[in-house]
Amino acid sequence: MEHPNQDNPVPPDLLNLRAKIDEVDHQILDLLVKRNEIIKEVASVKQQTGFGIRDFTRERELLENRGEIAETGGLRREVIESLFRVILWASRDKQASLNAAMPTDVDVKTIGIIGGLGGIGSLLTSMFEEVGHTVLIADLGTELSNVDVAEQSDVVVIAVPIEVTIDVIHEIGEHIRDDALLLDVTSTKTSPVEAMCAQSSCSVVGTHPLFGPSVHSLQGQRIALVPERVTDEWLSWLEQLLSARGLSVILTTSKEHDEAMGIVQVLTHQATEILGRTIQRLDVDIPKTLAFTSPIYLIDLLMAARHFAQSSNLYASIQMSNPETSRVLDALRSSGEELRTIVESNDRDAFNTMFEEVHQYFGTFSEQALEQSSFLIDRLVERG
Repeated sequence: MEHPNQDNPVPPDLLNLRAKIDEVDHQILDLLVKRNEIIKEVASVKQQTGFGIRDFTRERELLENRGEIAETGGLRREVIESLFRVILWASRDKQASLNAAMPTDVDVKTIGIIGGLGGIGSLLTSMFEEVGHTVLIADLGTELSNVDVAEQSDVVVIAVPIEVTIDVIHEIGEHIRDDALLLDVTSTKTSPVEAMCAQSSCSVVGTHPLFGPSVHSLQGQRIALVPERVTDEWLSWLEQLLSARGLSVILTTSKEHDEAMGIVQVLTHQATEILGRTIQRLDVDIPKTLAFTSPIYLIDLLMAARHFAQSSNLYASIQMSNPETSRVLDALRSSGEELRTIVESNDRDAFNTMFEEVHQYFGTFSEQALEQSSFLIDRLVERG
């Protein structure tokens, strides 16, 4: 319903045009509902035939076709392609929720999740139950103990905070059946994987979901697997299950994983924390700066505020448990001191040299970054 401003009422002709736009929007929504019903049939066919949820060839052809039609009709190709990328993502997500990539005859397992009432534990519980597995939970205040779950489960998942993960491994290791599978979900892998292998005789795979429990969908999210000591049957089972739920599986080693996380997590989190702490110490009037904000400042500010709205213990554990932390933070401090010296001495030549060296290091990724970050900026400005 329109609420015209008394000082500047909405023109009647505009009201009529808005009504026509509403009618078209409702038709679009009706068509998306119809499309979603067809997706249910697609999911059924894919499950019966084992075709797989994602077809990259089909997606490329579809986006190209919709882009050409858009241009013919006077619409911007990139806008319509962005719209259909979202529609395709929703389609894949729907198919995954309908178990399109799972075999019709699922071998039901009993899966025990220690820490199952926590954020990531709850997410994993839903994921396993949605594909038909039985889930047992041990957590603070539950009827089942950690040892109970370890003894009764085909698959045991340790989803407790990093700082107590090793203690839990020592507690339950000897109680896990030799033919079972043991997983953890910590963000560092070297110590947990070594402990799981030392304390048990079962198959062991270290895992690291590269996302938090607040994600809206698992579609396209990444998960790292460290198959340290595992049978082919268990590894195949785990990869199939995770892929069927829309996750992108990365097979790696503990060393390779922890080195990568030193950059992906330690460096990123520390830089974000430095930004947030500096804003606080400068007593920045945040609402006032938002009146002058650039898209890049807004993105940085959003990420910093998001960071500090979450668990401090989680971020402390991530940075304090990674064996690469000291090396990474030494490099961060050194780079900060170098740049401060360059800027305070007004050495423009040194600044340009540094800038070009980093640009050359990023190489062709720079062009990809310009394209993808422009897309993010456009979406952020649209929501403004």
